[in-house]
Amino acid sequence: MSTRQHKIGSGFGARSTTPDVLQGIDLTGRLAVVTGGYSGLGLATTRALAGAGASVVVPARRPAAAEEALAGVGGVEVDELDLADLESVRGFAARFLDSGRDIDILIGNAGIMASPETRVGPGWEAQFATNHLGHYALVNRLWPAIASGGGARVVSVSSRGHQLSGIRWDDPDFADGYDK
Repeated sequence: MSTRQHKIGSGFGARSTTPDVLQGIDLTGRLAVVTGGYSGLGLATTRALAGAGASVVVPARRPAAAEEALAGVGGVEVDELDLADLESVRGFAARFLDSGRDIDILIGNAGIMASPETRVGPGWEAQFATNHLGHYALVNRLWPAIASGGGARVVSVSSRGHQLSGIRWDDPDFADGYDK
């Protein structure tokens, strides 16, 4: 059974920008983690959160590229994280938890798209592992820092891409290929 999506009356929609959403909001003293926070929507989100006063941690598969993209954005720190590698997820989470900080906002934005079929970890398809399983593992590993603040939000960013193909529950390993 599923529930059809419906508008929640927030006043925001598909054309709302991060500055629209954050207008008049002071995030001073808040900490956000934004995966993929150094390109595309993630970069706009990181800039908007930092502009509203938040400290932002940007875990990045390519830290040097992240540092370059975020040069001049105050209140941002970059750390290494590859969501397709569970050891990398463990390492990032351990480093973050060792810092003793609480997370107020975690935005799972990083993702890969339309790459050649590649397997990672225990044979997982790379796009599914990076975009979904990696974020799931990350949130679970960071849960002590998320839960300790009491009012944290976890946001998973997605696209309309899921509407292009149905889920084939009888083929969770994508053994039949992508052309069906």
